[in-house]
Amino acid sequence: MSIPVAYLGIILIWSTTPLAIQWSTQGTSFALAVFARMLIGAVVAALIVIAWRIRFPLHDRARRAYLVGGLGLFIAMALTYWAARYVHSGLISVLFGLSPLAAGILAALFLGERSLTRLKLAGMLLGAGGLATIFIHGDSLGHENALAGLIALLVAVFIYSGCLVWLKHIGDDSPPLATTVGTLTVSLPFFGLVWYLTDGQLPAMIPPRSGAAIAYLGVFGSVIGFALYYYVIKHLETSKVALITLITPVIALLLGHWLNGESIGLRLWVGTGLILLGLSVHQWEMLAGLLRPAESVAE
Repeated sequence: MSIPVAYLGIILIWSTTPLAIQWSTQGTSFALAVFARMLIGAVVAALIVIAWRIRFPLHDRARRAYLVGGLGLFIAMALTYWAARYVHSGLISVLFGLSPLAAGILAALFLGERSLTRLKLAGMLLGAGGLATIFIHGDSLGHENALAGLIALLVAVFIYSGCLVWLKHIGDDSPPLATTVGTLTVSLPFFGLVWYLTDGQLPAMIPPRSGAAIAYLGVFGSVIGFALYYYVIKHLETSKVALITLITPVIALLLGHWLNGESIGLRLWVGTGLILLGLSVHQWEMLAGLLRPAESVAE
């Protein structure tokens, strides 16, 4: 596969995922939407693993990785889908852009990593400033539960980041698609239980847009996007991959504005800008690597 095509594919999938999440919950309960997505993703990923004869490890580290990944996926996605009913779709991407900052904090606290340099701390402060600006803006986002949605998203980001740190500590080397199958399989009973307890009924008719969004997320959001991401990080420098987290929030905001009629006020742009600036400063050492080839050519 062409690396530029895979790179653009990730940007497209990650930019459209927040809007698809919101659309998937319109006409269905949030619990059914996320359960159906994960069920589709698990079936598709399992079929690929079987068809391509990808090994599916069941040793101790693999089992722990599936368990941690599955529980983290369940909590983070359940909160995200619940919040998507009250928060602009673009904000989902913006807040999940904080994941590298949150992961840096958690890695320092729980893994003892001594990586909090002055630049990283400055990036975290800028990100916190942007987050505060968005939360101040929260009371004018058009829904009375918008602030609760923002809080749920922030918790989801920290759960998601915490799982990444924990998985790094486990150090499992299973094939990415095998990890996807294991993670989705662990999470499915929990998603099913939430659906059963909160609703437990299939709607008489699922709106076409909601059904299409669920299918898109199940195939592209849960399987293809994951596979493309691991393909890209295997063939590109970390600095170039890091640019994805700076690009997708802006595109997601614009898509929400153009396709879903979501208003983007000045304070929301300021908050987003501060978060992206903080993320750039936090990852500056990696991003600076993009300039080195140009400098060496000039010399």
